[in-house]
Amino acid sequence: MRAMVIDRILSLADGDPAPLRAVELPIPEPAPGEIRVRVTACGVCHTELDEIEGRTAPPRLPVVPGHEVVGRVDARGPGANRFGPGARVGVGWIHSSSGTADENLSPRFRATGRDVNGGYAEYLTVPEAYAYPIPAIFGDAEAAPLLCAGGVGYRALRLTGFGGSAHLVLQLARHLYPRTSVHVFARDAAARAFALELGADWAGDTADPAPRPLDAIIDTTPAWKPVVAALANLKPGGRLVINAIRKEEGDKAELLRLNYATHLWQEKEIKSVANVTHRDLEEFLPIAGAIPLRPAVETYPLAEANRALLELKRGPVRGAKVLLVD
Repeated sequence: MRAMVIDRILSLADGDPAPLRAVELPIPEPAPGEIRVRVTACGVCHTELDEIEGRTAPPRLPVVPGHEVVGRVDARGPGANRFGPGARVGVGWIHSSSGTADENLSPRFRATGRDVNGGYAEYLTVPEAYAYPIPAIFGDAEAAPLLCAGGVGYRALRLTGFGGSAHLVLQLARHLYPRTSVHVFARDAAARAFALELGADWAGDTADPAPRPLDAIIDTTPAWKPVVAALANLKPGGRLVINAIRKEEGDKAELLRLNYATHLWQEKEIKSVANVTHRDLEEFLPIAGAIPLRPAVETYPLAEANRALLELKRGPVRGAKVLLVD
């Protein structure tokens, strides 16, 4: 089968035009309790950049990245009967774990596209419990970013205390909490305009003060500057949820601007999002179909995965990038 693999750790700042290598791999066979998925689409996520650059390095190389996977059941291992042949399913960042409520923190957690081969390929295998029906309202490319940006965005929204990623979280908040005002911070003017199109009450630069102190803020960036700015915009007792697998080192000096009275005092709280659970995806996908969410996507053929990754690295990005495998 055709696949793109990470076979070395490198810095994309050095301008390497091909961080992934195109290879031919054997078609995997599903183990007991697993299904094999014929991949039709796979989202391109910032976490792939973290894997390539070593912030969340795969435990072994080479590995096929990709964890926003949509496809159809192609084969079933012994005992796997949850999905029939040809059923359309999605696979997210959580490939398998303990099955407990805190499975995202379990040492048994294995990530799709990092700990096991993922969706930048024609086929992958996954335990059937960690595959999810895709609402019929979504096309394959539309559905792909829901498997990570949407699912982890839903988790981040729950962790704020009210109950991706960024443009999906905004639509979720508008649906689940229609009486709550939504403020968006973005350094790019086009991203701010896009947020207002999606129903934000206010949009400003990352460094701008919000019109009023905020109850909760979700940070979806790989940088530190927005964290400091967000803490300054929280009301007393407010919560900042950091929705990022890793933070980059480039602007870490921004943390030296932290002032206890301004940024942390009066019981302000910081909470990080650690992975995603199968509960998050099982709950989120039907909600996404009911709203319905409308992910903005830009598609690329599988062979152009390197171009998609480099464009994601160099941004700005409107919506999500998705590889089409068929």
